[in-house]
Amino acid sequence: MRQAPWRICALAGAVALIALALVVTMTRPSGDPHDEAGSRQPGGVGESPATPLPTGPDEAPRTVPAVRSFDAAPGPGWAPADSTRVVTDPDGSLTDEADRLADELSVDRADEDAGPGDIELVLDDGADSGAEGYRLRTDDQRVTITAETDAGAFYGTVTLVQAVRDQGGIAQGTVEDRPDRPQRGLSLDIARKHYDAEWIEARLREMAELKLNQLQLHFSDDQGFRIESESHPEIVSDDHLTKDQVTDIIRLAQSLHIDVIPEIDSPGHLGVVTEAHPDLQLREQDGSATPGAIDIANPDSAEIVDDLLREYAELFPSDYLHLGGDEYAALYKSDPDASYPDLAEAARERFGDDAGVTDLATGWLNDRADVARDAGKTPQVWNDGMHAGGEVQPDQEREVTYWTGREIGAREPVEYLEGGWPLVNMNSEYLYYVLGEPNEFTYPTGERIYQEWTPDVVRGSEPVPEEFRDAEHVPGGRFAVWGDIADAQTQDEVAAGITGPLRAVAQKLWDPAEPELEWAEFSQLADRVTAA
Repeated sequence: MRQAPWRICALAGAVALIALALVVTMTRPSGDPHDEAGSRQPGGVGESPATPLPTGPDEAPRTVPAVRSFDAAPGPGWAPADSTRVVTDPDGSLTDEADRLADELSVDRADEDAGPGDIELVLDDGADSGAEGYRLRTDDQRVTITAETDAGAFYGTVTLVQAVRDQGGIAQGTVEDRPDRPQRGLSLDIARKHYDAEWIEARLREMAELKLNQLQLHFSDDQGFRIESESHPEIVSDDHLTKDQVTDIIRLAQSLHIDVIPEIDSPGHLGVVTEAHPDLQLREQDGSATPGAIDIANPDSAEIVDDLLREYAELFPSDYLHLGGDEYAALYKSDPDASYPDLAEAARERFGDDAGVTDLATGWLNDRADVARDAGKTPQVWNDGMHAGGEVQPDQEREVTYWTGREIGAREPVEYLEGGWPLVNMNSEYLYYVLGEPNEFTYPTGERIYQEWTPDVVRGSEPVPEEFRDAEHVPGGRFAVWGDIADAQTQDEVAAGITGPLRAVAQKLWDPAEPELEWAEFSQLADRVTAA
């Protein structure tokens, strides 16, 4: 059938237009201004057409704790897109961090070929980022997090997630970030008050979002012994954590780069042990029992405590083992040697005629420290387990958790520092959350910590001398929750009560400098960037 001439002309014109469109499409360069911020290009047959990538914010990232350095650069920044992937070497050690980040941002995972819109995690021994630092660079609408260690890379992902929660993405430029102190944590008294495993795991997740890296568990005291024991099951309280639960807690903590430190306090705070073993109870000259105190002249006392130390040193992979040493009631007497003649005699037999009960207590903690070191642990002890003078001196290879200036023979932090002992800051003036507020304690506030405290304010409200204000001498600190009046708050009330203080502690341990934000602004930011 003959076609009308006008139909033939129309058909020819349509073919020409289609051909011209194909030529334009094939020759159009990437980064064309019509792409706005650029686009991911199709990589093969069957892929969807290129789509523009979203742009990031213009302002520096706001996080908790605040990043220590951000060098802004011109460019579109980065924001997550439907095509975003988290990329890392499948044979490297950052696959868990990459998987977690992909889950947090609800994006895909990939093993190679990071491109525009993607996030790449890189481990680099030469990154010069320190043990927990990282570099987060945004360029060409791609984010690269580089670190020397898995922990550093993990903290870089925490920063990125918080930036997305607050601003929808991250501005163009480079974050250089690392903590000021290596020990940053929470100490939890689960002996006086039982906390279930789920609650403890929730605190671990909260801590990870704040870049806190230590959880100390005080699980042995006069009121309870809260972890299953195979060596001495007779001392375990009805409400306790099983070893399987503890293993799960440790596994979660390790995935979040948190070290779980066990504490078995002695020679005081052993009421559950003396209740099960009354023959180990310390008694005065008149035969009256000294509550919570074990008889350190009795070799069986050392045997049971060492059994426990070895058992839990094996359960907990931490490099640290906290030995307690505080508040041994025998030393509260005006004349301990007269009140406890058997202890005084044992001290003279072991350490010489001039030795006394204080020397025996120092020797006790030195012996427990030897057990810890034999198990491959660094001992930590409370400062009031460190006794000055006498015939026996505390051994050198330990760290001191300094909490009080109220003890008998109270000593300023500088005395320990000059003696060569690093101090972990647990200043009871700011960092003690004591349930029921007994003994003139009041619940600490995040605002006061944020405004007044630093890691170098170890006792009271004054910092240690200038020459000791560094991570070598004061390697960090922990916020402590104590269960003195266990029923004063529920688990949920404790969680709510420590939220602000933990945020403030995290900020000041990461960067002790005066914060840029006012407390109200900081609190509002923390509400936005941390998970509910």
